[in-house]
Amino acid sequence: MTIAAVLAACTPPDSGGPVQSKLVVERTRFQELEGWASDRHGEALAAFTRSCERMLAQPAERELKPSGTAGRVGDWKTVCAAAQSLDTADNAAARSFFERWFTPWAASDNGKKDGLFTGYYEAEIKASHVRDDRFTVPVLKRPPDLVTVELGQFRDSLKGERIAGRVVDGRLVPFADRAAITGGALDDQALSLLWTDDPVALFILQIQGSGRAYFDDGSVARIGYDGTNGHPYVSIGKVLIDRGEIAREDMTLQAIRNWISAHPDQRDGLLGQNPSYVFFRILPGEGPVGAQGVPLTPERSLAVDRRFLPLGIPVWLDTTIPIHDGQPFRRLMVAQDTGGAIRGPVRGDVFFGHGAGAEAMAGAMKQTGRYVLLLPRGIEPDPR
Repeated sequence: MTIAAVLAACTPPDSGGPVQSKLVVERTRFQELEGWASDRHGEALAAFTRSCERMLAQPAERELKPSGTAGRVGDWKTVCAAAQSLDTADNAAARSFFERWFTPWAASDNGKKDGLFTGYYEAEIKASHVRDDRFTVPVLKRPPDLVTVELGQFRDSLKGERIAGRVVDGRLVPFADRAAITGGALDDQALSLLWTDDPVALFILQIQGSGRAYFDDGSVARIGYDGTNGHPYVSIGKVLIDRGEIAREDMTLQAIRNWISAHPDQRDGLLGQNPSYVFFRILPGEGPVGAQGVPLTPERSLAVDRRFLPLGIPVWLDTTIPIHDGQPFRRLMVAQDTGGAIRGPVRGDVFFGHGAGAEAMAGAMKQTGRYVLLLPRGIEPDPR
């Protein structure tokens, strides 16, 4: 998930008609990737080996979706075996590995190489295992009657699209929206995973998709995404911009928080403008976990649009960091997650980790950039 989904103020309005997005790739060379030689490739290798474990658990003949982009699982087996044999602390060896086994392919959207890059982080909430006078806001687990449908299983033209709902009299119908859920529509199902004291913090947690719950006794629990009610996401950042409450150029996560603090009586109405609602589960062990099912690595895991890029592939990112006076942010990432606001062939969301620093980085990140896909030698991508 993504801060950009909260803000949705980073993309200027289109001046022309709709254009069908299409991933186009062009072979390039590692020598042409500015900043490549100075990256800490061992960090990227460590993230990549996590993705390898997930990919190699699949049948060799299985195609990496979307079709035509990255071959089949079998095309990655030798590469992954070589990766798993290396010491990730050896940056020189890691760099040599990527240069030996991969070919870089510059990505574009119908020839347009520049795209939008945003950030997200592991959110934090204060929590209690029981409801009391302070902790009155439930963090809900997935309802047993929530049904998620991958539409691409029914129509090739709908690959990457999904809907959710519940079955009534043999028909799939829409699930309750945010306003209904916060109004108590699911109260009779005893779905409370835990309780928090701040609906805004919970809302941000839902956008990020994962986070840490801090209890008064000093214990911490990791919680992660476990489904959505299937309603389309509506950006409250865009709502505030459209109302003229916050200028587009001033829109940040902190700006939204400040506005809500100044208008507490309008808080629930604003949050209710977004009908989408996210459910959670307790994450055992290491986390947070991305859409590929592997733990995310700060500043090495990238959320992408699965309609165009397969999960698990290395991606060379070339963008900037706004809170450091726009200094370059060039590094090898791994596509390991997705997000509702991540739409397009050249579109990414950088995972920054957790804590105040990560939140500041993610909240300000809305930069132009480009990326290059790294695919095993011998694969000739033909995105379609």
